[in-house]
Amino acid sequence: MNSFSFALEPLRVANKVARKKLYDCKVFSIDGESVEASNELKLEVMGSLEEAGKRPSIILCGGHNLSMFDSGALLAWLRQIGRQDKVIGALYTASHFLAAAGLMDRSRCAVHWEYLTAFNETFPEIETSNELFEAEGKRLTCVGGTAGLDMMLNIIAEEHGFDLARMVADQFVHERIRDRREFQYFGLSARYAIQDQRLLKVIQAMEENLEEPLDLSELAKVSGTSRRQLERMFAKQFNKSPARYYTELRLYRSRQLIMQTRMRIIDIAVACGFNSSAHFSRSYRNFFGCTPLSERKLPAERDEDDVIVETGDAFE
Repeated sequence: MNSFSFALEPLRVANKVARKKLYDCKVFSIDGESVEASNELKLEVMGSLEEAGKRPSIILCGGHNLSMFDSGALLAWLRQIGRQDKVIGALYTASHFLAAAGLMDRSRCAVHWEYLTAFNETFPEIETSNELFEAEGKRLTCVGGTAGLDMMLNIIAEEHGFDLARMVADQFVHERIRDRREFQYFGLSARYAIQDQRLLKVIQAMEENLEEPLDLSELAKVSGTSRRQLERMFAKQFNKSPARYYTELRLYRSRQLIMQTRMRIIDIAVACGFNSSAHFSRSYRNFFGCTPLSERKLPAERDEDDVIVETGDAFE
């Protein structure tokens, strides 16, 4: 809902501030029925994919649990309209569907950080970026959340001038219009509230080496400290050993792949540095309280996966 709202509302406000209809936005769903978001709010729509295909510009908004969603009809429709001269965009997880339909082969794709690992595993041939949004030719991708607001403000500025975009931003009490080249999440120092550069180097090395974990001696070498000093640093900062911290990083990454892809459990185990499926399953159960397989089989405990198709002549 936040990705949808942050992208749609700036266009409505632009009309309000300009006192004329600059943008005409309509909302459609796959089957023409109302759509319930993960916060249980329902959106009424104007029609189905058939009606949406008549619009000159289309933006998809995706929800959670992509691996649980039957996307056959949507992908067939996307391939059809992809052959037409339309602006086609994606908010949040909907970039997955553009990629699956073969519409991103020549464009960089902005992907939300939480889904980036799963996206790269599923579409290794597509170039991804950590930027807020990408706009190349007829393709737009946005990581979602407040980045949708910045993307639309940049579009408004390009089409109708910065002054109007600034006035729209003021309506949202949005202090600064971010450029697409800004990253979507903070650096390690800000994320972990850590100033010790030695510790930050170790964490970065861990994050970059999940499939083939480094041993403690190698991590100590990265930090320029001894093994004992490194253990004291982690105990003071995180109240856990470097090995435990490293294992939890790998388990969190594996959980993303389980929930966001259809990769085999054994392949996920290997991708996250576990030497056997039994070891992986045992570690996963001890940490998350359920096995990897049961995690994937419990859709009732997940948010519903909603896909909303928002279209209009916003980019004509």
